[in-house]
Amino acid sequence: MSITSEEIASQPEAWEAAGRSAGAHAGDLPPSGARVCAIGCGTSLFVAQAYAALRERAGLGETDAFPASELPAGRRYDVLVAISRSGTTTEVLRALGSTPVADRTVALVADASTPVAEAAGAVIALPFADERSVVQTRFATSVLTLLRETGYPGAAAAAAADARRALAQPLPVEPTAVEQWTFLGRGWTVGLASEAALKLRETAQAWTEAYSAEEYRHGPISIAEPGRVIWSLSPLESAVVAELEATGATVVAADLDPLAVLVQAQRAAVALAQARGLDPDHPRHLTRSVVLPGPSRER
Repeated sequence: MSITSEEIASQPEAWEAAGRSAGAHAGDLPPSGARVCAIGCGTSLFVAQAYAALRERAGLGETDAFPASELPAGRRYDVLVAISRSGTTTEVLRALGSTPVADRTVALVADASTPVAEAAGAVIALPFADERSVVQTRFATSVLTLLRETGYPGAAAAAAADARRALAQPLPVEPTAVEQWTFLGRGWTVGLASEAALKLRETAQAWTEAYSAEEYRHGPISIAEPGRVIWSLSPLESAVVAELEATGATVVAADLDPLAVLVQAQRAAVALAQARGLDPDHPRHLTRSVVLPGPSRER
């Protein structure tokens, strides 16, 4: 079994731990009504996007999400939430060290003794979710589980139960039979759709795309045909399913918590990588942390 597979399989326990720790970190996280900006890079950006949508849906306050490298100048927030597994990501460090955009900052990291943690005003460390693999799985989902629990108490336990089902069930599609993958989401699961697509892309070098469910029908649906998969991380109306199935593509809309559906996509990514003779623990051109040389370029 690959390291990535082991980390994927450990997610139910990691999510339960994240859910239990949410209350202990309530004082570090943005209070209800605060105006919040969440930042990250790659997978952490998609977690930030999902968190922003979840927080607003829970009525906790206006929340934006940006790539750490694209933090808009001139905006002001009450709290800046920075997400970085390694705690060394250059763009996140630059965002924390630039002209302040928020009254206070909090970092969610795997290791509290890292530069990102030291640069933030408050730190939430999840060492139990740290990973050896280059590809992120359990750290990202554990961070999102902790953040989700603050607005939706009990969500962690329910998601963990569904994740165990997702790990025990056969994959809904045979990965080697798929020519192209499209992931769909709604609201907070748009970020999860992007993350699912990234997992297949970076782990198995697969052709993947991601869209909001409604936007997919405004053009991208033209790519659908037999041999391709349309996989939704949120439930779809029967009329939409029928429209998608009419393309000849395989439509997957599992009856599981969206984070558990992401677990299925992670499993598919590893299975396809191994079938193609690729190492899922060490995708080409990737490192565990992106550390950029030299000073930031002016734009």
